[in-house]
Amino acid sequence: MTEAVIWMLRHGATTGGEGFRGRTDDELTAAGFDSMAGAVATIGPVDRVVTSPLARCRRFAEYFAAGCGIALEIQPAFAEMDFGAWEGLTAAEVVRTDADRLEAFWRDPRAAMPPGGESFAAFEARVVSAVDALNAGSPERVLVLTHAGVIRVAAMHAQGRTVDTLFDLDVPHASVHRFDQQRAGGAVPDAASDTARPT
Repeated sequence: MTEAVIWMLRHGATTGGEGFRGRTDDELTAAGFDSMAGAVATIGPVDRVVTSPLARCRRFAEYFAAGCGIALEIQPAFAEMDFGAWEGLTAAEVVRTDADRLEAFWRDPRAAMPPGGESFAAFEARVVSAVDALNAGSPERVLVLTHAGVIRVAAMHAQGRTVDTLFDLDVPHASVHRFDQQRAGGAVPDAASDTARPT
């Protein structure tokens, strides 16, 4: 039987740099692309490749899927959270104008959201639904090219953790995170070194 596992790979470094870049459609840097190539080399062959539609994920996914001879699946549910008025800003820039709301967001993203942005409840629901759909399929090795926020939500649910622990999981650029499809609560983050909260 094929091993049933979902690998989530965060995109590499982007031309936009750090900050809240949820729906901001930055491209990968050359180094960011190369770091993703190095990361996928550690996981072995896959049966499916699924990607966020955003360029920083999709560009590498197109290259990788073509090299594997696999049809690429673009899944909008794996896009990053929309940060509304905070899009394109660093945390330091947000602090200057909206410090209280930002601190509340770090403490409990369900209770505070960026002005004009996506509610955490809506973000969480679409990510969980998309992961559940992958789990409901036949046992496969699935690679998902996605974002830090998506990976954190998926891990939070798979491990049965509470939302106040959401930002405890470090998700560096080009980090790979394994989710076992057959074992309940089986999200197993493989890498942890990124302490930057914005995605």
